[in-house]
Amino acid sequence: MKLGVSGFAWTANFEERHLSLLPNIRAMGFAGLELPMFDPATLPATAIRRAFEANELECTFCSILPAGINPISPEHTVRQRSRDHLVRCIETAAEMGAHLLGGPLFAPIGYLPAHRPTEDEWCWAVELFQCVGELLETNDITLSIEPVNRSETFFLRTAAEAGKLCTAIANPRIGVTIDTFHANIEEKNIPTAIESLGAQLKHIHLSENDRGLLGSGHVDFPAILRSLQRIEYSGYLMIEGFGYLSSEPLAPGALWADPAVSPDMIAQRGISYLKAQIQHA
Repeated sequence: MKLGVSGFAWTANFEERHLSLLPNIRAMGFAGLELPMFDPATLPATAIRRAFEANELECTFCSILPAGINPISPEHTVRQRSRDHLVRCIETAAEMGAHLLGGPLFAPIGYLPAHRPTEDEWCWAVELFQCVGELLETNDITLSIEPVNRSETFFLRTAAEAGKLCTAIANPRIGVTIDTFHANIEEKNIPTAIESLGAQLKHIHLSENDRGLLGSGHVDFPAILRSLQRIEYSGYLMIEGFGYLSSEPLAPGALWADPAVSPDMIAQRGISYLKAQIQHA
């Protein structure tokens, strides 16, 4: 298992100025840094690739769908635009040297129509992900679909639902991200949910129940690590906590993260905690 940290600890809007973070992240002992991707056209692709290569860091992406993009929209033109967006995200991730693109790619965060998922919506999601299979193969990209909690979606909330979708898609390059923040809300038992996915599990976001420092809340990370070992998981343990910086008013933690917890603390204390837990396990 490889250790990484999400750029969401620092910012939701990754710019070229943030590349100065990379030497310190590498010095902390991380193998990878995950970058947020909303509109791929806004990312400085060439500079990102060069900086990651220079610092011997691997790049992964977490994509959040921007306004106007909804793969399960009842409007055909919106679904077509969403397909084009996903293609651009895959191609841009590959351009920057990444091999994994994840996130809640099935619907926008906060899209909560007043119904349960319909058969049409399910089929639209399956068709979307099946149509990019050849593109994923050509660019050596794994797509990892992340279920999120009921306040953020109505469509995929649990490992079981995400696993069912991936079974329907039937592409070994498409699997599931489990985020322990969301799983803490939606799963009866997180280790059992992880083990139920087996080889479908492609990526892990390790996040405390309040998105704070790992080990400071009630998520049972030792049990989660044991479950990952049992299924011989070999992907990233990606720390996804949110710190506070007064200079980043649009960062995820700007409004509610503990002001005493900086992004660097999320990263440094997080990796120290994980290394100790892995050694113990």
